[in-house]
Amino acid sequence: MFKTKIVTSALAGLTLATFMAMGSGPAFAQTAWQRNHPARAAFNHRYRRENRRINQGIRRGQINPNEANQLRSENRSIYGQEMNDARANGGALTRGERQQLHQEQNSESRSIYQDRRNGY
Repeated sequence: MFKTKIVTSALAGLTLATFMAMGSGPAFAQTAWQRNHPARAAFNHRYRRENRRINQGIRRGQINPNEANQLRSENRSIYGQEMNDARANGGALTRGERQQLHQEQNSESRSIYQDRRNGY
């Protein structure tokens, strides 16, 4: 009976180790370099800044709740696209992906500007 417990414990440990090793591959986790890549850090900083601008517009009465929801939805969509692009490329963004994301962020920034000034 004692040998059975040891064998069972050993098998459980090996199974757990196998699943942990599988989960640490590039498809499941990213290295610190990939998470903190300068292009991704700049993108994430801008994402947070745009959200602050939206919140500031709400506090000042420049943006109504419907406009804010639309702007946030667009911002989340761009953020999700960045996450998917980075995941597809091992944690980094290609030059073309960065350019496309910057164009979308610029468009979003213009939308925030216009909504805060009521279309002017």
